[in-house]
Amino acid sequence: MLKKERQAYILHQVNLHNKVLSSLLCSEINVSEDTIRRDLQELADEGKVIKVHGGALSHSFNQVYFPNNGVYSQNHKKTIAEKAVGLISNGMFVLTSGGTTIIELARSLPPQLKATFISGSIPAILEYMYHPNIEVILIGDKISKNSKITVGSEAIAKIKQLKADICFLGTNAIDVEHGITDNDWEVVQLKRAMIESSKKVVCLSIAEKINSAQPIRVCGLDEIDMLITELPANDPLLKPYIDAGVRVA
Repeated sequence: MLKKERQAYILHQVNLHNKVLSSLLCSEINVSEDTIRRDLQELADEGKVIKVHGGALSHSFNQVYFPNNGVYSQNHKKTIAEKAVGLISNGMFVLTSGGTTIIELARSLPPQLKATFISGSIPAILEYMYHPNIEVILIGDKISKNSKITVGSEAIAKIKQLKADICFLGTNAIDVEHGITDNDWEVVQLKRAMIESSKKVVCLSIAEKINSAQPIRVCGLDEIDMLITELPANDPLLKPYIDAGVRVA
């Protein structure tokens, strides 16, 4: 693979998953760590990614406030958000993770909705605060600078005290064999606690992330109730998930 092709692949993975690990890129592209390190440095020097220890972040993922445009695959994420809003009713306690699709969900909430939203995601909390009729609960603990979400034992303990009506998870990767996977250990622990503390779990994912996997397992498909993508429910790409017992929308 030529350097130009390699760096285009890296940039796409950063945009798709918000964060990439150098070790994973090495195995996917079959090049040395030094090569990946140089590629990431060049991309960072060009202002295309943010280089961090062990990998890189997308610029949008590193922001506390997400703009109304310029987010990767934003129109698809808006479609997902519109579908997800239909699952929320007045009086519900709603638990959400972080990510740009969750931000679109927050922006799609109808102004008349009266519900309680609980999250450790700082960008999501900021969006919820603009809503005229919902109550907002921030799960506190230390903040992950990379993911802009509260993490750690205190946050997990607080989540375990809840029994949310529904949980919306931003999804980094999903496939039939591995289920839901991610590349951030602390965020994975948070998501696992959210799943355990919710009556219904809904994963939000653009279709491009379907049939992909990251190094750390969040949960199996048997632990989620619904998968929402921008695709129609009868799209062939979703059939294996339906066959696995997951409702799709």
